[in-house]
Amino acid sequence: MFSISKDYAPPFKMIEPFFKFGAIAYLISIISFLFFNVDVSLLDLKVVGWVHMFLLSFVMIVIFGAMAQLIPVALEIGHYNVDYYKPIFLTLSIGSVLMVLGFWINSSLLPYGGAIVLVSMVLFLYETLKTLKKTDSNTLTVRCIKGGNIFLTVAIVIGFLMALSISLGFNIDFNRFLPIHIVLVLVGYVTITVIGMSMILLPMFGLAHGYDGSDVELSFKILVGSIILFSIFRLLAWNMLSYIAIVSMLVGIGLYLRQLLTLYKVRARKINDIWYMHIYTAFISLAAVVVLVLLWLLFDSDAILKTALWLFLIGFFVFVINGHLIKIIPFLVWFERFSPLVGKKKVPMLHEMLPSKEVDISFWLSLAGLVSGALGLLYSSDTLFKGGVSLLVFGALFMLKTVNFILDFKPEE
Repeated sequence: MFSISKDYAPPFKMIEPFFKFGAIAYLISIISFLFFNVDVSLLDLKVVGWVHMFLLSFVMIVIFGAMAQLIPVALEIGHYNVDYYKPIFLTLSIGSVLMVLGFWINSSLLPYGGAIVLVSMVLFLYETLKTLKKTDSNTLTVRCIKGGNIFLTVAIVIGFLMALSISLGFNIDFNRFLPIHIVLVLVGYVTITVIGMSMILLPMFGLAHGYDGSDVELSFKILVGSIILFSIFRLLAWNMLSYIAIVSMLVGIGLYLRQLLTLYKVRARKINDIWYMHIYTAFISLAAVVVLVLLWLLFDSDAILKTALWLFLIGFFVFVINGHLIKIIPFLVWFERFSPLVGKKKVPMLHEMLPSKEVDISFWLSLAGLVSGALGLLYSSDTLFKGGVSLLVFGALFMLKTVNFILDFKPEE
């Protein structure tokens, strides 16, 4: 458990747009699924545009907002320059929109969107590393943040080069660079960042103390080494060795999942609330992804690969992010608006700031949509897939309503 001081947290009004934009982008990205069929190619530019909308406008922007609050509070250091988050939000939101429009409508927009996103990532990397330089701490979380941001920056540079190639027509070997770009973003940045921050948040929310963290330490080392080797092997077109690197990544993820089981066993907080339900879903999905990727390596099935990606993006990323949003946002709002009122007037408890009915409906609709969509992709059924997406749309609507309810929660006049 870390101590909490308002001195280290940036003004919440500066971070609030990250969560609002992310919740809206999540809803739009899920609605967009209704325009895809299960037999669509993963290399179709419409699919590539969707992936960038989902990752940049939802996953990245929410992670950036959350880390802006969590890094200084967890490490008890002030930001190097918190005002960087204004241009970070502006450039990331505008750049992501331009990139999606470039993939969907006019490829000439891709270099502009890519350049603006690159500026956002460089600003975030610079501010984060300068902030971390103020502490001597070398915890797993710090190493995950540093490593993840370096991988992200390399991924964005590669992505920018590919965007230029699509728009301007010069040659670049997509068979080499696209897999590297995907792995650097999905595993190198998002997964490693989730691992680092979860080792603060999960023990804190579950009240887990005195556990052995050797599994997650080894997991981090294996993942970093595997990502670097995968990138080298793909550049050299040593495809068979790159598959071995993928298996190594799966081993790293497996060790992380085993660490989570350890945390689950030693936790003092035994109540299975809606946050736990999100976390269970996220990490069961991640375990299923490990199995499906192994099956894909064996059978080279397009349906299995699509199902694995679905469970990774929707099952793992969405549920782990939304689950933590309903924990983090109420706390941040309470800390900003109600902590100064303690002892002066009645203040709400954190659970009172959460619209429990809407959160429950969002979770169960999203869970049903996740399962139906996965079955639709696995068995190539448009009916099951579109039915699942429809359920997810309503789940996303209730999630958006929940986020707005919490963000608008203010002291009574």
